[in-house]
Amino acid sequence: MGLYRVGFLVLVSFFCVYPSLTEGLVRHYKFNIVMKNTTRLCSSKPIVTVNGRYPGPTIYAREDDTLLIKVVNHVKYNVSIHWHGVRQLRTGWADGPAYITQCPIQPGQVYVYNYTLTGQRGTLWWHAHILWLRATVHGALVILPKRGVPYPFPKPDHEKAIVLSEWWKSDTENVINEALKSGLAPNVSDAHTINGHSGPVKSCPSSMGYKLSVERGETYLLRLVNAALNEELFFKVAGHSLTVVEVDALYVKPFKTDTVLIAPGQTTNVLLTASKSAGKYLVTVSPFMDAPIAVDNVTATATVHYSGTLSSSATVLTLPPPQNSTAISNNFTNSLRSLNSKKYPALVPKEVDHHLFFTVGLGVNPCPTCKAANGSRVVASINNVTFTMPTTALLQAHYFNISGVFTTDFPKNPPHVYNYTGSPPANLATEKGTRLYKLPYNATVEVVLQDTGIISPENHPVHLHGFNFFQVGRGIGNFNPKKDPKSFNLDDPVERNTIGVPSGGWVAIRFRADNPGVWFMHCHLEVHTTWGLKMAFLVENGKGPNESVLPPPNDLPKC
Repeated sequence: MGLYRVGFLVLVSFFCVYPSLTEGLVRHYKFNIVMKNTTRLCSSKPIVTVNGRYPGPTIYAREDDTLLIKVVNHVKYNVSIHWHGVRQLRTGWADGPAYITQCPIQPGQVYVYNYTLTGQRGTLWWHAHILWLRATVHGALVILPKRGVPYPFPKPDHEKAIVLSEWWKSDTENVINEALKSGLAPNVSDAHTINGHSGPVKSCPSSMGYKLSVERGETYLLRLVNAALNEELFFKVAGHSLTVVEVDALYVKPFKTDTVLIAPGQTTNVLLTASKSAGKYLVTVSPFMDAPIAVDNVTATATVHYSGTLSSSATVLTLPPPQNSTAISNNFTNSLRSLNSKKYPALVPKEVDHHLFFTVGLGVNPCPTCKAANGSRVVASINNVTFTMPTTALLQAHYFNISGVFTTDFPKNPPHVYNYTGSPPANLATEKGTRLYKLPYNATVEVVLQDTGIISPENHPVHLHGFNFFQVGRGIGNFNPKKDPKSFNLDDPVERNTIGVPSGGWVAIRFRADNPGVWFMHCHLEVHTTWGLKMAFLVENGKGPNESVLPPPNDLPKC
């Protein structure tokens, strides 16, 4: 099975046959946003989908291709699509977060996303970036290397996209709306899924699991995507070792593991060699949470099914890691290093122009109507600022000099100094505002992201739009600005677009602000984003048109 076209709609099987055309082409896709009745967990309900599929279609392209993706909104919700991890060099208009780089696509309206995959190859993904529609509106984005350019690891015999997600029996918009009304945390999901299937679960023992068919002796590149709304996940295959070769579309020094940790927003490519005898081997996807936070503790299952094995054969089992397996999580995270080869160097900024220290965590603000929460509501913030979403897109306000939409006084340090990972301060309230941090073009930036123990310490997978960055340091407890930088890795730190801030700890990242525009940074736990754990960088234009934001397209949606 391979790649074929029906009009503009490109349908792709999970067994990828590379596009035969060379790189640098314009590839057309059409996304119809439609409601689709589907049966999951023994119940049927309509969900929002792309082209009626859950997960949505996988996009295949090559490095340096230009994508024109026509999105037609046939549902009652406003919609926008984010191309997660795509650098969007000077094309912020195509980045997708609603009210940040564009107004959403309203019901009955159309928008064509137009961008080039400049200097990128690997596994990324796409998803809705408004409300909680990401729960069902998501899919993989596979960028193949230029023709004739090999992978920097043994060539696999086959490749498969494996999308991990969460499933709710109820409508996700109702879930978050009820939570916002009450002031409390939303209900957790009812199951996890692997390519749209949960496998047998307590509430639906007849549910079928995804089957990964393999041939003995062959190697498979599994392109893992965590599309879950709110949970970090462990991925494990019974009896098989996995070789990690890439994260977030960036090559890493290969290493073997029996368990992959992948946070919401992240992608991880692993090699699986079908080295066992004929049989069926259990695949498990389960949550990781080492803080006292409620999670969906249902393990999704699939099978690696060797050719010639009878369906009635017994499955080789494996136990998923315990939910609070901090040691397994740390071992995986600490094993990640940039490939840092001559062809793929790690260009870590050695000198820093802007040192930023951002606390990330929760707070409590007054809410007289929130009776369930005794007149208060849970909020989230960065440097004690709970982000207020504008009604005019920030990039439009910046480009057209529209005043009154945002300010550029986002604090570079927390306004209140306290023991961030110890006892919470007496005042749990946060400030509200649409505040951006301004960066000159090509400035080098270091951001230390510090978890806080207000309400509870928690891991925060933070995603930065428009840039990749290097994780130069990581630790538990409060960041020590005199001691901790001495142990920073400036040689081969892992490069990513989404990073996990450890529970009760900190992570330090560096990047170069070489992409003009307005770029969102937020927690990829959707509940925290909804509560306000988000901000944006305004990167000024450089010198001349090649260092400036391109003009907006004529069909840019209006608010």
